[in-house]
Amino acid sequence: MNPEELKAYIERNKESDYLIVDVRQPEEYVRGHIPGAKLIPIKELAADLSSLPSDKDLIFYCHSGGRSGAAATLAVEEDVSTKAIYNLDGGIMAWDDKTVPDYPRVQVFDKPEDLSERLLIAMNLEKGALRFYNYVADEFGSEPFSKTFGLLSAAEIAHAKAVYRYWKATQEDPPGFETVFEDLKGEILEGGENLIDILQRASTIEGNTCLHLIELALHVENSAFDLYRTMAEQTESKEARDIFLSIAQAEKTHMKNLIDAVGRCDGPSKAPE
Repeated sequence: MNPEELKAYIERNKESDYLIVDVRQPEEYVRGHIPGAKLIPIKELAADLSSLPSDKDLIFYCHSGGRSGAAATLAVEEDVSTKAIYNLDGGIMAWDDKTVPDYPRVQVFDKPEDLSERLLIAMNLEKGALRFYNYVADEFGSEPFSKTFGLLSAAEIAHAKAVYRYWKATQEDPPGFETVFEDLKGEILEGGENLIDILQRASTIEGNTCLHLIELALHVENSAFDLYRTMAEQTESKEARDIFLSIAQAEKTHMKNLIDAVGRCDGPSKAPE
């Protein structure tokens, strides 16, 4: 749901029919929030999704959409409401008609019909996530949140290898995994810009760099989760479907790990030199 749609939604619906949930940190909420929104920081929300009403539409938002997108996904997966569940695209920044300078948005991949191409997209997404996690772990090694990113990076190669095994079966004379993975660009950002260059600029954003990086990571994991769920639904092979669902479940676990790391975002992080 974009800001215009949300404003129209509020106009035509009764307050008792929906709940707007702000999943940011308390200090962010105090600086400004959507009128009537209930503050439930994402870490608290993820720990007790049953606290959400089951008989109302739920509308989640955060700074730019990463945390709230993860919250919406978890709410859908846990089937917490019999009503609709929405995420505010662009978050409070879009609501206030603002943009985040130099803040990268994860590319939304088209999902082609060809299985081989979908598998390559999946491996490319894993490589992009690996590059991102390695960058954060290396450049922000002294920050408390860097350990979470380091742990997540280790899982991405394992995921890519699992996908490769199924991609290999679609080829007549496939090259080895290392060759395929090396050739992938791993550019997970819109416009084809270099990931490292964008992250170097993102690290200089005013405010809490930790939260900005986690928001981007949640975009990445949510995109991967959606991709694997879609591939699981579209494949006829039970074995392939099971592995795709297994990886999707792992991506959801990654989102929860990142949500836990939000508690370590106490203030502006030092930009890498």
